Amino acid sequence: MTLATVPRYDGDREVEGGERAVVIGASMAGLLAARVLADAFDEVTVVDRDPLPDEPIARRGVPQAEHIHVLLEGGRATLEDLFPGYGEELLAAGGLVIDNARDVGFYSEGDFLAEGPRRIPLYCATRPLYERLVRRRVAALDGVHLRQGCRFRTYRVDDAGTTVEGAAVTDEEGGTEDLAADLVVDATGRASRTPARLEKRGYPSPAVDEVSIDLAYGTTLVERPADDRRAFLVTAFPPHTRGGAALPVEGDRWMVTLFGLHGDHPPRDPAGFREFAAGLPTPELSHLLDEQPRATEEITGYRFPASRRYRYEDLERFPEGLVVVGDAIASFNPIYGQGMSVAAFEALELHHALAAGGRDALARRFFERAAETVDAAWNMAVGGDHRFPRTVGPKPRGTDLANRYFSRLLRTAHADGVLADAFFRVLLMERPASSLLRPRIAWRVFAPARPTREIALRRRFASTRVR
Repeated sequence: MTLATVPRYDGDREVEGGERAVVIGASMAGLLAARVLADAFDEVTVVDRDPLPDEPIARRGVPQAEHIHVLLEGGRATLEDLFPGYGEELLAAGGLVIDNARDVGFYSEGDFLAEGPRRIPLYCATRPLYERLVRRRVAALDGVHLRQGCRFRTYRVDDAGTTVEGAAVTDEEGGTEDLAADLVVDATGRASRTPARLEKRGYPSPAVDEVSIDLAYGTTLVERPADDRRAFLVTAFPPHTRGGAALPVEGDRWMVTLFGLHGDHPPRDPAGFREFAAGLPTPELSHLLDEQPRATEEITGYRFPASRRYRYEDLERFPEGLVVVGDAIASFNPIYGQGMSVAAFEALELHHALAAGGRDALARRFFERAAETVDAAWNMAVGGDHRFPRTVGPKPRGTDLANRYFSRLLRTAHADGVLADAFFRVLLMERPASSLLRPRIAWRVFAPARPTREIALRRRFASTRVR
């Protein structure tokens, strides 16, 4: 599911829900779910065990918050629909908008992709800033309440064991409180215990697809000249198991993330971190680390052993009054930057499911819709990970053939801006991957290579010094 294939949010559409909804987890997925539930329920309560500050501060419950996050075009457009003016607020708070076609040096398959023929806006900010602005907008909605310091304990289920009727939480004072609800949304991420709770109640637990990649991140911040808005992305491609990125963010800084797959992990000490960057196939990130003053002495780490997907859409039995969203459904290799955008699409699908049939069989209908969104992101991320022989886990059908085609497309896109543009539209979840198989694109992929004016981007980014 992409921006081109899912109906956009319609705030004027009548949506029928109920009196009360409870969202467990104030993640981006939880906040966006709360946003669409506010159209359908009189009251929406979002609970989270973390403090929910009014400042852009990384929360303990978001372990990857201090690393690069990208708001793909599909997610950006959906957030703008849900929160009109969100982009302007992000810029006013210090975020940036750059041109993905000209300002991003995207290195893959041995060279930079060519400059595309059309501008592709890309918003840049830290994850805490994205989240803070969404949290503010959600908190300002009528009937929505955000409660911090509340730890989820269990679901409240009716006597027949077929319907979730609320959630029990431990509040800030340590007391137990029952929150009655017509709908409960699990947005607790990879730590979700819903499968175990279902099994305990006699329901089947969803099948799980797990693809092991043994990924680790390291991230730091360096100072950035205010007029230098370039970004860099160095992908991992066989036999190279390491890559990295530098993204301009608020406060005249670059956020620099290095990553490695299958045990090739970046060290956390400055010297080792720089040495790891020097091992990348292109020197831009290494030069940033060597030449730019550090904005922080800290190098933050993050481990991601495997992508994981719960097949809720295949369950024949599931309790009424409960849905699951975000990383609690599927968490992908984060180097593809899909998480916030997938959460936005899932919220959109929850909106459409409620509008189409209210709470009647909501979980089944929502999971079927969400599976289409997850498929698009999962096949791209897991398919890419299976380029490496050490990746272990289910491989989507046609992956090997697709990887050969995409490899040729990327190599041809080193000198063909039209192909680079088509690839970015898919990567940014604006268009489906099938768009890369259209005759006019396939013809360019297999046509004889020819240098063009688009080669200028490669020459531009080959200048490794900071301006």
